[in-house]
Amino acid sequence: MLSPEVSVMRMSLEAELPLGLALAMAQRPEAVERFAALGEPERQALIARARSARSKQEMQSCLEALM
Repeated sequence: MLSPEVSVMRMSLEAELPLGLALAMAQRPEAVERFAALGEPERQALIARARSARSKQEMQSCLEALM
């Protein structure tokens, strides 16, 4: 089994995750699991929201949307 950090980096490369979202998810393994369980449209919507985040607080809000 891959560590959460490795899983996030793999998803980041495959899904072109914004770095801030990838780093935030690496700190919360349950977020990685929930992201992986999302359907493609939901993943893309979250990625788009994270790309538009302009602060750490907005990025955290994206992460909280997974929880």
